[in-house]
Amino acid sequence: MHKPLEGIRVLEWGIFHAGPGATAILADMGAEVIKIEQPGTGDPVRRAKGYKDIDFNLGSGVNLFNLGANRNKKSITIDLTKEEGRQIIYNLATKSDVFFTNVRRRAVVKNKMDYRYLAKANPSIIYASATGFGTRGPGKDAGAFDYQGQGMSGMMYAFGEPHMSPLLGQFGIIDQATAVMASYQIVIALLMRERLGFGQEVDVSILGTASYLLYLNNLVALIRGRNMPRHEQISADPLRNYYCCQDGKWLIQTQPPGEENWKKECSVLGHPELADDPRYDSREKRIERSRELVPIFNETFATKPRDEWLRLFHEADLIVSPVNTCLEAVNDPHLIENDYIVDFDHPDIGRIRIPGFPIHFSEAEVRRDLVAPKLGEHTGEVLREIGGYSDEDIARFKEGKII
Repeated sequence: MHKPLEGIRVLEWGIFHAGPGATAILADMGAEVIKIEQPGTGDPVRRAKGYKDIDFNLGSGVNLFNLGANRNKKSITIDLTKEEGRQIIYNLATKSDVFFTNVRRRAVVKNKMDYRYLAKANPSIIYASATGFGTRGPGKDAGAFDYQGQGMSGMMYAFGEPHMSPLLGQFGIIDQATAVMASYQIVIALLMRERLGFGQEVDVSILGTASYLLYLNNLVALIRGRNMPRHEQISADPLRNYYCCQDGKWLIQTQPPGEENWKKECSVLGHPELADDPRYDSREKRIERSRELVPIFNETFATKPRDEWLRLFHEADLIVSPVNTCLEAVNDPHLIENDYIVDFDHPDIGRIRIPGFPIHFSEAEVRRDLVAPKLGEHTGEVLREIGGYSDEDIARFKEGKII
């Protein structure tokens, strides 16, 4: 069965995750991704230690963070500070469809890896980039990570309750969203080239991605001139709220407006007297009196374990789900049966489970593995088979410390 992007070749000069994560998605879909790294050092993500008590070192030279960012790629080591190294990349660009980078702008320009040079080598190439704050404005040359996207966009005030300080989401959520958006821009540009016949430069940023995720919040800010209020459990619609159950586990429900759902919920909760109470016989009244109703709901949900409430709600065709930790989520049958979590036999660390690709195709398949290349593992292969260089050329490059 075909892979969606088979036959597409991508050159990537990227670091950490927001950039390399994008080309990893393209590799999942079958693109040949050639990662350009500095000889001797490579992508800093290879040396990521961990976070708090989570160790990213999985043994056998395998790094968890590197696996996630650089799966299914080929690695070549080229010194881009040297003219002959740059010429190798220009040569490879003539035989590639995409060049992608998230290296800071000043380094890109200094090393002559900006669009003007790559397009000169291959006018039909798609030149894609991911930046911190966009290619215009005061931050166009500044670096950024996930945290800056969350903070600057307003996202840290989109979570939590009104009395809380700004909340930070973990781990790399905006980096991954930027990777998704960057892969999306590349596929769109490839489609345009297929239909209209030209290459082009496209860019996306960490800030732009985070802001776009807040699309509806920003509409409120722009049109109403206000911040969207943070969710407050005690004052929110009781039917659009979260509750703690007897076993200390939480659930969250979102019932569409309508008196039928209100009556069904009252029955399931064992409070039929509330269904026809004139104080609560409309959604507006229930929200107005939420500080009376939510405590009743809190007390009621605390009488049964979460699984029992989920069963009762599902039997009544009410919309509800557990509030899972990630450890709970990756064992949820919905994720497993839909291949959002899949099994994989890693050649170095054995059988593991990994995130699956969330899009399903009836006439295509995606890769379901998690193998990242060793630093420079494919340098000789790529230079020979794609670059057309001889063994003598490669030996000379090594001697000159170009590769």
